[in-house]
Amino acid sequence: MTAPNETPELERLSELARTRGLRVSVAESLTSGRLANTIGAGESASDWFAGGIVAYFTEVKERVLGLTPGTDPTSAACAEQLATGALRLFEADICVSTTGVGGPGPEGGHPAGTVYLGWATAEDSGHRRLALTGDPDEVLSASVDAAVRLLAFHAESLHPAGPRRGSGGED
Repeated sequence: MTAPNETPELERLSELARTRGLRVSVAESLTSGRLANTIGAGESASDWFAGGIVAYFTEVKERVLGLTPGTDPTSAACAEQLATGALRLFEADICVSTTGVGGPGPEGGHPAGTVYLGWATAEDSGHRRLALTGDPDEVLSASVDAAVRLLAFHAESLHPAGPRRGSGGED
């Protein structure tokens, strides 16, 4: 039976993570847990979804995820740093982050609907900028959908994980 949030992209991500032994994580500001909720509904998520962190306060982003002080919270740099920080925190193979302005009005000089998704793997990181329209709920839903697509896209290029971190092997 398909979960209510199940989409073709989530099914694809679930399949890739399971068959390749990937560990997936998320870091959220804008989406306030919606992305983790969606990813957690993926098939056998308990086998591959390491978890997520919701960090609204800038000082939490700095202290827990390593955001450089003074970074614009609605920026490509912020999105990439959040993804990289959560990748390390969860010892994941891939991470996607969400940050931006959900609306209904502008914030920090950025119009409503300005969203940045960050992504990180052990080899690379990057971002995608979205300019969304609609009410805050529509912006958040579109952000989550785009983040799931981004995770699935980057999971395609990842190879099976090696020995799991922290699994011993050292004397």
